[in-house]
Amino acid sequence: MIIGIDCGISGAIAFLNDNGSFISVHDMPVMAGTGKRQQVNAAELAKILRLCGGTAHVERVSAMPKQGVSSMFSFGTSYGIVLGVLAALQIPVVLVTPQSWKKNAGLGGKEKDYARAKAQQLFPMAELGRKKDIGRADALLIARYSPSEP
Repeated sequence: MIIGIDCGISGAIAFLNDNGSFISVHDMPVMAGTGKRQQVNAAELAKILRLCGGTAHVERVSAMPKQGVSSMFSFGTSYGIVLGVLAALQIPVVLVTPQSWKKNAGLGGKEKDYARAKAQQLFPMAELGRKKDIGRADALLIARYSPSEP
């Protein structure tokens, strides 16, 4: 099984068979954090991942120019929670840069919603009808990424 994870609060977790066929996709589980912010719910994430096995493809994230300090801290916290849960469950991780999985999916330079359209085309059984399902689409395309391809 291959797991694709888009780590953000609006991210998702996707599961594909080893042959790349769709199994399921889940919104990232979240809970109340500090102030009005939400954070990834590590316990719920562990419940989703616990029975799967396989390898997790996780989007390798880093700070971006012009992004606020608190939003980057929140995003980094989410990334750390995801990696920590995967480590605790002893699920092997392949870190995938956004540039790599987007190039692999044929998304180079395209707007964000194009990823959702591409994922709908590749995985018609996945529920991706909502505008906010971009995290689900990204997770599916991250799972589909093959590190052996250029």
